Amino acid sequence: MLPSSDTPLKKIRSFIRRQGRLTPGQQQAIDSHWHTYCLDPTQTYDLPTVFGRTAPLIMEIGFGNGESLAKTAQANPDKDYLGIEVHRPGVGHLLLLLAQEDISNVRIYCHDAIEILEQKIPDHSLAGLHLFFPDPWPKQRHHKRRIVNPDFIALLLKKLQAGGYFHAATDWQHYARSMLGILSAEPLLHNTSQTGDYCERPDYRPLTKFEQRGLRLGHGVWDLIFKTPT
Repeated sequence: MLPSSDTPLKKIRSFIRRQGRLTPGQQQAIDSHWHTYCLDPTQTYDLPTVFGRTAPLIMEIGFGNGESLAKTAQANPDKDYLGIEVHRPGVGHLLLLLAQEDISNVRIYCHDAIEILEQKIPDHSLAGLHLFFPDPWPKQRHHKRRIVNPDFIALLLKKLQAGGYFHAATDWQHYARSMLGILSAEPLLHNTSQTGDYCERPDYRPLTKFEQRGLRLGHGVWDLIFKTPT
């Protein structure tokens, strides 16, 4: 039966909740450190108050096990980081790292990134947004689930500051080409690549173990960095 005009359409999500099993260490980190680092998606926060200062704010969508985010935040103490991840084992692993290394410039949402961007992030408040190795949804029928689409770019432009940047990285060439086309079609974004396509990996993005293994096997990785006007 077709939905009536009053029936809301089902939202297409760019992720599936594959929770997996928490290790004892991850569970202990969640029990001990959740309230220190995790934000409640039902609440609205003044983020400078949350971090105790005003600093450039970088969001990372889908941080996986959190190792790269923890390294990035530790290496850039002058910036604050919001990490978003729907999978609790990854959140638990990042909490463990943050507590072990006493990293104070990271906060976490365990929630849908689009909803957080839409509802909890003030307009023109992000200095940067990172999207590293998102689900490529390789099958043609699943391409509609890819997070980088024109609606996402429109939302991104609302949330980035003047001169803010969007950095995506993927090891799927087809997805890289798709993102390049979508981003290049937006006149308010400037490609920072000197060749008009992809960038060299910047120092602030650490190599993951998965990525290092792929590179040893000859797999490609494509970085895209686009900026808004100053």
